[in-house]
Amino acid sequence: MANTKSAKKKIKVIRRRTLENKIQKMKMKKAIKEVKKALLAGDIEKARQLYPQAAKLIDQTAAKGVIHKNNASRKKSKLMKLINKYAALAAPQPEKKAQ
Repeated sequence: MANTKSAKKKIKVIRRRTLENKIQKMKMKKAIKEVKKALLAGDIEKARQLYPQAAKLIDQTAAKGVIHKNNASRKKSKLMKLINKYAALAAPQPEKKAQ
């Protein structure tokens, strides 16, 4: 346990920052889940509308140092790939003619 006054204060600061980081991370995860939920429901347009908000929260989380910038980039990339995958599956496929 901390003995000095400054060490006790540092513990308080660390606890507060940890809580703020958890809140920011939860916001980011919730935004990602909303996009995925829209995709699973088959609403690709809604997912595309929600993506910029999710990407913004991911970038903010990285800017605050809660996650690494490469991690943020990877999350955005995976989310966009998922949206494109569902869009491709939903799009009508051209039929091949039998010869």
